[in-house]
Amino acid sequence: MPVNRSFLESPHPPVGPWQVGREKVREFATAVGALDPAHHDLTAAAALGHADLVAPPTFAVVLTLGAEQAVVTHPQAGVDWSRVVHREQRFTHHRPVLAGDVLTAEVFLADVREVAGNDLVSCRTEVTDAAGLPVLTARSTLVARGTAAVVS
Repeated sequence: MPVNRSFLESPHPPVGPWQVGREKVREFATAVGALDPAHHDLTAAAALGHADLVAPPTFAVVLTLGAEQAVVTHPQAGVDWSRVVHREQRFTHHRPVLAGDVLTAEVFLADVREVAGNDLVSCRTEVTDAAGLPVLTARSTLVARGTAAVVS
């Protein structure tokens, strides 16, 4: 079944809020081998001028992947999640993500195109803080394998 472009192109409500927890920052930093003390120690983070622990740059995937998944796995999207492969992920940070931040994510469809019988679904996710200020922009591309409409 091909991806339902009209559903994906329609507006989707923001996802969240999420509160970034200190232990989640520490756990993620440990899991990805991010050894900078600012990820683990409040004193080290404060010495760098931060109000709390600094999340590693890729920590944002914890927030943005779930937001994108909520949109892409909606039954009207026409995407069979069992056939999806994550192709690409990029982050543009407008400021560091800190423990204690309350974040909201809004997903926008950037592009859907067919390549070799697969649908490539590109999303842009804007993450803002509790004041509505930009924190980061995430861009990702998913490959829905074998779902593109067959053109004869």
